[in-house]
Amino acid sequence: MGRRLVPLTLDNLQDLPERCRACVFWELDPVSGEAAVKAGKPELEKEAWISAVLLEWGSCGRVVYVDDVPAGFVLYAPPAYVPRSTAFPTSPVSPDAVQLITGLIVPEYQGQGLGRVMVQTVAKDVLRRGFKAIEAFGDGHAEEFGCVLPADHLLAVGFKTVRPHPRYPRLRLELRTTLSWKEDVEMALDRLLGAVQKEPALRPL
Repeated sequence: MGRRLVPLTLDNLQDLPERCRACVFWELDPVSGEAAVKAGKPELEKEAWISAVLLEWGSCGRVVYVDDVPAGFVLYAPPAYVPRSTAFPTSPVSPDAVQLITGLIVPEYQGQGLGRVMVQTVAKDVLRRGFKAIEAFGDGHAEEFGCVLPADHLLAVGFKTVRPHPRYPRLRLELRTTLSWKEDVEMALDRLLGAVQKEPALRPL
């Protein structure tokens, strides 16, 4: 089984699940996001966001392929590029951290260790760019998480709560911890990235 992890670009954006290509939950502020959906052009807004981040910061994601079939992806960027992050009650993300925005492993490829590989790849990239940690907003109500990663899954793979909240805690993962992860967290990481299954919905925070 051949595995490849490649940077997310406009050329391989079409390899993301359709619902994710059309989701601008994180890429726009709540008002602009609603407007993009009503105008029927969220895919264009997604492309514009990725293009802008590529030009100014570099690749903001990874796509994983198994035997050349898209099997999952992860998105991350400094919080300055993630307008929705300022709408959370536990913002802002720390200045020394990159925000883990969202991620997904398609169901048929879960349980194969792809989550661990993707997150470790992100960690190495983020370290190389001079950041010390990855932070994420978690959803404390996992059954309704939508585009927000479940808080309990983040905690299970080593994130620590830095600002508690009953619904949207902010969590942090020190990168030195990430790079020392062992095989025993492989399943937990697959559950983390495999958890985002529902159709994303723009909702007020």
